[in-house]
Amino acid sequence: MKKVVITCGLIAGAISVALMGIGIGLFDKNHTETSEIIGYTSMLLSASLIFVGIKIFRDKHNGGIVSFGKAFLIGLYISLIASTIYVAAWALEYKFIFPDFLDNYSAIMIAKAKASGAGPEKIAAQLKQLAMYRDMYKNPIFFTLLTYAEYLPVGLIISLIAALILKKSSKINTTVAN
Repeated sequence: MKKVVITCGLIAGAISVALMGIGIGLFDKNHTETSEIIGYTSMLLSASLIFVGIKIFRDKHNGGIVSFGKAFLIGLYISLIASTIYVAAWALEYKFIFPDFLDNYSAIMIAKAKASGAGPEKIAAQLKQLAMYRDMYKNPIFFTLLTYAEYLPVGLIISLIAALILKKSSKINTTVAN
């Protein structure tokens, strides 16, 4: 199980990081939606390795059977590895490549709010929320938790779904032919 989990977790993390770079590279006022689509697609694509990992374990290492609990644990471990890689990569990108990301993001979100006709109260509330996130990003613990919160829930949901789909018990159903 360990080899499958580590291999699939590393591949899932590499996929998310590679596509994160593309998505962030496109992030500007004209491509925010494209960047977000690439980001969410990369998470789903990399999380598909959870399904693959559970299936490989079940079919090649466990005689074609796996309980829901074991399947979910495999998915959870793959998610944790991929999430950790994602968090580490974003921390490095944010620190060294995109240190002005939050300033750019804030400017884009305020410009969009103004363009949509938002009133001064709504813009002030959005500015307050953006300032709160900027302060949270300064704290390494909150930065880490916020970044895990982007990826890990997706991995947990995919783990749950994959475990439900791929679970197979050792009970063999036999039918009697008449």
